[in-house]
Amino acid sequence: MNKKMLISLSLLFLSFTLSAETITSEKHNFTIETVVDGLEHPWAVDFLPDGRILVTEKPGRLRIVNNGKLSKPVTGLPKIKEKGQGGLLDIALDPDYKNNQIIYLSYSAKGKGGVGTEVVKGKLIGNELKDTKVIFKLSPKSNTGHHFGSRLLFAKDGSLFITLGDRGDKDRAQDLNDHAGSLIHINKDGSVPEDNPFVKNPNAKPEIYTYGNRNMQGIAMHPETGDVWTIEHGPQGGDELNLMKPGVNYGWPVITYGVNYVIGTKIGEGTEKEGMAQPVHHWIPSIATSSLMFYTGDKFPAWKGDAFVSSLVFGQLARLEMKKNSVIKEERLLDGDFGRIREIQQGLDGFLYFINDDTRGKLYRIKPEK
Repeated sequence: MNKKMLISLSLLFLSFTLSAETITSEKHNFTIETVVDGLEHPWAVDFLPDGRILVTEKPGRLRIVNNGKLSKPVTGLPKIKEKGQGGLLDIALDPDYKNNQIIYLSYSAKGKGGVGTEVVKGKLIGNELKDTKVIFKLSPKSNTGHHFGSRLLFAKDGSLFITLGDRGDKDRAQDLNDHAGSLIHINKDGSVPEDNPFVKNPNAKPEIYTYGNRNMQGIAMHPETGDVWTIEHGPQGGDELNLMKPGVNYGWPVITYGVNYVIGTKIGEGTEKEGMAQPVHHWIPSIATSSLMFYTGDKFPAWKGDAFVSSLVFGQLARLEMKKNSVIKEERLLDGDFGRIREIQQGLDGFLYFINDDTRGKLYRIKPEK
């Protein structure tokens, strides 16, 4: 056996050893395996009923993972403008996907005034998106490259929530006649629900459900209560976990637990103000929250009902034990070993899946220790 072959075998053994290494946590020990690699800045994942996995890549590609293999980019997507933090962002399956094959994508697109978040729906037929229709456009658009949001969540009644950022212009979050810095609530066809909190306010965008939000990059529904929760990517300090209620002002930028980047100076008026909601939980220093989910599977029974929050800056997963809308304990899992974690989701098989934000990004699976 020559020297090159010995080196190759040694690297293969090392790779296998690392992938099979047991990671210890308080309630479950687990291993992590690579499902697929070769993804360029993956942003979101979702799971098709037949076991295939959809992955968005920020530069503007939608890929399908099937048995560990990556498809060619899905065709038929709308024109996407990658700008700063914008690009192809979240993905969600229609609640009736098994019958209608409709998926929803959020992304940044050019328009009057610059670039802004939009949402499109279309039928996924083979490797093509057909019959597309744009059902939401942020207004007004702007030329910044920051804080697009944007996660998607279907409510139990089939309506759709869309998280939006303030587009890097913080005062927009307090303007009800501006979509930026708000949680949007629309029907699947883009129409406005009659019970939205500001539908009768002539000085407000009727799609707005909450406002005073900086940059929500995670949203999830509690499996028992049906409540909608979000995580908010704060400035330097001040990442938040919020329970979302219609018509509520969450305070940004008037109140925050964060400070200005680098210089550390105060933002707004402090941390509390009458008429503005407090976060249920916040992080100082920021962990750069990027997604949120509640675990409901049976593969990790001691984690059932816990919330998981992914972190960009530390490359961690924060596991939150919840009780009566309060966080009673937080455990940090991983520690930068897999880079910036963009999203964590529960698969249909009950395992946990996450993607890392990298030019050679990967989709990973978390499995309990054998």
